Amino acid sequence: MKKRLLTFFLIAFSIAINAQTIFGKWYSKDEMGKIDSVIEVYEKNEKAFAKIIELWYRGSRVTDPNGLNEVCDLCEGENKGKKKLGLNILADLQKDGNEWSGGTILDPRNGKIYTCYIELINPHKLKIRAYLGITLVGRTVYLERVGVQL
Repeated sequence: MKKRLLTFFLIAFSIAINAQTIFGKWYSKDEMGKIDSVIEVYEKNEKAFAKIIELWYRGSRVTDPNGLNEVCDLCEGENKGKKKLGLNILADLQKDGNEWSGGTILDPRNGKIYTCYIELINPHKLKIRAYLGITLVGRTVYLERVGVQL
């Protein structure tokens, strides 16, 4: 009985700790508020990166092979023509206090690359501010952690 109780508390503790980080899976929404992808934010060499791990269409997960082969036609350079599924969209952010900054984000909807910073608002909400030059000229989006009731 004690082992089960201890195991339960260790699992609950690890979930709580994991929920207080930017790392994990997040829902991204389109302009209509419908989920359009799931991105995974991960750490590599003490920097934050993210890639698209699921595509959604009108709030439903895409399972059709044709939809999964959608490419980033508007992207430039090395990303032009790459499949959106698996596309790296966030790169080289470094921890700076409560936020991660100094990196870039690719918007696969328009193919543009922006400077950005991200900040964990609460365990289930992530703020991404993408901008050109100065933070006043840009756009903020909020992602919700996968597994949280939407």
